[in-house]
Amino acid sequence: MEISENRRNARAARRSRVRKKVRGTDARPRLSVFRSNKYLYAQVISDETGRTIASATTLKTSGAGVTVEKAKRLGAEIAEKCKALGVAHVVFDRAGYRYHGRIKALAEAAREAGLRI
Repeated sequence: MEISENRRNARAARRSRVRKKVRGTDARPRLSVFRSNKYLYAQVISDETGRTIASATTLKTSGAGVTVEKAKRLGAEIAEKCKALGVAHVVFDRAGYRYHGRIKALAEAAREAGLRI
């Protein structure tokens, strides 16, 4: 029990440290990522107006769990939604997660689809 609590506290500290530096504007919104055990969520947020511009999730994908392949599809999907709305540049908010695995796959797929991170 103590190990999981320490892990949660460490992630919360990392997240607040990242959020101090990362701020989304209307011209360059923030691409925020949330990773649960089952799903992956991505939102493009303007912190100036406080609204979500675009969002995507792996909720509707078939198969169990979140894999790197699903993260790649999610990155491409969020990039397409951003391009349709005229957003070409974003700031990547990894929310305290390591830039590795699913998070890295999502970011690289969004870059390959034309989003500038």
